[in-house]
Amino acid sequence: MWGVLPIALTGVMETLDPMTTTFFRLSLAALVLTPLLVARKRLPNINKLRTPRLMLQLLVAGLLLCGNYGLYISGLERTTPEAAQVMIQVAPMLLLLAGIFLFKESFSLTQWFGFFAFGSGLVLFFNHHLGDIFTSLNDYGFGLLLLCMAAVCWTGYAVLQKILLQEFTSEETMLAIYWLGTLLFLPFSDFSTLGQLTAIQWGLLAFCGLNTIIAYGAFAEALVHIEASRVSATIALTPLLTVTIVQLVPITGITAEPIGLLSIIGAIMVVCGSITTAAAKK
Repeated sequence: MWGVLPIALTGVMETLDPMTTTFFRLSLAALVLTPLLVARKRLPNINKLRTPRLMLQLLVAGLLLCGNYGLYISGLERTTPEAAQVMIQVAPMLLLLAGIFLFKESFSLTQWFGFFAFGSGLVLFFNHHLGDIFTSLNDYGFGLLLLCMAAVCWTGYAVLQKILLQEFTSEETMLAIYWLGTLLFLPFSDFSTLGQLTAIQWGLLAFCGLNTIIAYGAFAEALVHIEASRVSATIALTPLLTVTIVQLVPITGITAEPIGLLSIIGAIMVVCGSITTAAAKK
């Protein structure tokens, strides 16, 4: 789901602005998930929200995830789907580090080697854009920084999500966050261009909303069953899917990242380094 998401979002943003697109992602997810939970009698337990600590944790988790959504799509608008997916891999790596310091998960020498390979891979993948960040910060470089900030927000959300799962189910937390995001992004949305959407773009927008439910629902549920580092190993595969699709399938409105030998090596190092860091201790 995350591998194809930036491609769909880019298609929608040919007409809609990033904030309006994000509003529809969250509102569609909320509107679909709410009746499903009503039918299954699994709506959030309101009594739990009366506890100030839980209420604050849920609110902060929601704000962090909404920050991730807004920063990610703003960074995507200024870069490419491939760049966005490679850069956002900083998020699971930060989650791995959080697993060490917060959840007391062990970290082996091989994992540190994988972490170094990941960082080196990032530098190689963006070798032709390093000047956009460190020499003259242009729109592309600013987009990469926004994606880094999105990764930080996602890590904070993931840590709080794992804590909240001790009291709430994954469906309860995600439903609350979807409605919170809908309210937060509503004032920044512009609906004047909705009439300009093509049938394909409406389909992509609906897909983005369903993608939100499936991807984050699966992520939240995965944290119930396995440790945070194991979740990161699977997430690391997403950039390869995105890069492969954009490079091999010509898509109208999407500019492929200029991929040379160093960039290919860098993308492979990012994925292998992330997987090694997540799974090497086993």
